[in-house]
Amino acid sequence: MLPIILVSLFVAALIAAGIWGMKKTTTLNDFFLGSRSIGPWVSAFSYGASYFSAVVFIGFAGKFGWGFGLNSLWIAFGNAFLGAFLAWIVLGRRTRTMTQNLDVVTMPEFLQERYGGRYFKMIAAVVIFLFLLPYAASVFKGLGYLFEVNFNVSFDTALLIMVAIVAVYLILGGYFAMTMTDFIQGFIMLTGAVVMALILTGKAGGFIYSIQQISANFYENVQSHSSPNYLLLASIIFMTSFGAWGMPQMVQKFYSIKNEKVIKIAAFTTLGFCLIISVCAYFTGALTHMFFDSPVTVNGIVNYDAMVPDMLIKYLPQGIMAIILLLILSASMSTLSALVLVSASSIAIDLYKGHINPDISKRNSVFMMRFLSGLFILISYMIARYQFSFIVTLMSLSWGVVAGGFLAPYVYGLYWKRTTLIGAKAGMVGGIATAIILFYVMGPEKSPIASSIAIITPFIIVPAVSLMTKKPSSRRIVKAFKGI
Repeated sequence: MLPIILVSLFVAALIAAGIWGMKKTTTLNDFFLGSRSIGPWVSAFSYGASYFSAVVFIGFAGKFGWGFGLNSLWIAFGNAFLGAFLAWIVLGRRTRTMTQNLDVVTMPEFLQERYGGRYFKMIAAVVIFLFLLPYAASVFKGLGYLFEVNFNVSFDTALLIMVAIVAVYLILGGYFAMTMTDFIQGFIMLTGAVVMALILTGKAGGFIYSIQQISANFYENVQSHSSPNYLLLASIIFMTSFGAWGMPQMVQKFYSIKNEKVIKIAAFTTLGFCLIISVCAYFTGALTHMFFDSPVTVNGIVNYDAMVPDMLIKYLPQGIMAIILLLILSASMSTLSALVLVSASSIAIDLYKGHINPDISKRNSVFMMRFLSGLFILISYMIARYQFSFIVTLMSLSWGVVAGGFLAPYVYGLYWKRTTLIGAKAGMVGGIATAIILFYVMGPEKSPIASSIAIITPFIIVPAVSLMTKKPSSRRIVKAFKGI
């Protein structure tokens, strides 16, 4: 009964945020960026809430907490200090200023206006659509299973409920609604993560005892049988930290901040938020060594994704599980809404308004953005429901391809005036090709290593090609770097 009450209140808050956001949304800029008027606390919580989905608490925490023990906490520290804090410091001010100078609101628009390539925006938009939409579908699928288990409803029904919830508040209120709900969900995530970690640590015998025993049990359960792959651990830290710098749904947070003064406050707020969330998640994953002697198996096959849920169900009381349910729901909803909004923008702004009908009115632009948001939510539902094999592959490739394709052209665009259009395009193609080729050569298990190489490779390609090609026009450079 308690989970139903809490989830009902949660949904009511989301719908209220959608109605509030709708009243403030009249232009495309309002819908996608909240009129560039978002303050530091809301921006910080929105960044952190979009960063961490249910995958961190269930999949990553279980797999890497078991596979690396307390060393998995290095992922948490990397995400907080590199993926969150350093991103705000390095990218925040320049992104906000340059996107205003160039009058752009999306990553594809930024790349086109910064480098002057007529079809650069179209290519980037297609990459976003192909690889972020299946990613959104995978989050829907996870939420569907979560509701199926906790509320005894069919997977199809649970999936439809999730689709309806996201559709209502996102289509109504756009970015205003998303940031407000991220703010609410952020507090739920903080509360749930801390409660989860504290109660499980208490049941394991206390913090000091747990630290000592996790190390001992990790050696007995894992390290004594085979040496952990620390290259894989390093690549996970790199991919999940620096990879976030190139993900459009994360970069969008820098476009929308009120002014440059809020960046430092947002940076430290995001650091604190991400540190608490990630440390609690990975420490909970490492606690599996206190409650299991071997990995959980499902039908005779090792299933690391089941380890943390099994531990929570067995050792947490029902009332606390209701809070954890909201934690996972909040983490997924915030990530999901960011993915859908960015995917919709790739068609509404970058393809339709950018190439097909540049003169579309403000009112019709907002209508199209709402329509496409709804359409993409529907497509995500279909993907999650039917799980075509090629879609599963796109999900697995998504992080490496998108970060590998966008990060180097984006960072060089912010900092190096000599970067050329051909250099940026070569970097994008090189990153995407590297991610796809290495994924198939190395296999899904080593995909973090493949993705890390794909992120690094364009940082070599872009300057090498740029130095061999004609300098960009001084007029474009002056416009882009004004005030930087």
